[in-house]
Amino acid sequence: MSGVLFALFVVTGSGVLYAMARRDHRSAAVWRAHLLDRVASVLPQARIAMRPDGFPALTGRLSDGRKATIELIPDTLVFRRLPELWLIVTIAETMDSTGSSIGGLARPTGAEFYAMVPALPHLLQLPDGAGAVLVKGSNDISVPEAGRLLAELARLFEDEELKEIVATPRLTRVVRHAAAGHRGAHLLLRQTRFAIDAIPPELVSRALADAEALRAAQASPLPASSY
Repeated sequence: MSGVLFALFVVTGSGVLYAMARRDHRSAAVWRAHLLDRVASVLPQARIAMRPDGFPALTGRLSDGRKATIELIPDTLVFRRLPELWLIVTIAETMDSTGSSIGGLARPTGAEFYAMVPALPHLLQLPDGAGAVLVKGSNDISVPEAGRLLAELARLFEDEELKEIVATPRLTRVVRHAAAGHRGAHLLLRQTRFAIDAIPPELVSRALADAEALRAAQASPLPASSY
């Protein structure tokens, strides 16, 4: 009789756990689907689509017609650190494809699977006191241009929420911190939950401002003596 009761207990408990898991999965799916709803007001012609990982991606146009894409990337790879949710804003550029590239990555660990900076070939150095930022560029970047862009990168990375910024002839890309994982859910249940209901439009506006600042510095003409 005790064996039957124990088996009944196991079956009942398994059913309860399964129901809880399904409920949590549905709740997480609904949460992810609406993360970018408030951001749609920032970009005209905004359209939101779901990625295979269940997170939304938004595409729209800037006032000058350039296409912008807004994505969210959950990062759970670094051991003994809370998960991070990164906002990635990418602007498709129309500059001459022969232009140079430059970018910076703050506090690199080697686990930034989403980063573009490590793939650039030429290592550069920010001024002393600028913090732990990996800066790299293309091989064709000139000394005067590099100096101007490094000064702008040093200014931008004073904001500790900025993780990465890259400017190439084809795109400008900004990665900013959006949210940290919920400590209790991560430590006790190993679940990835973020304490945010929706991405605020101000966060996207700041990323767009970062992109425009670096692009403006890159597009500034060099002094005549530099040619």
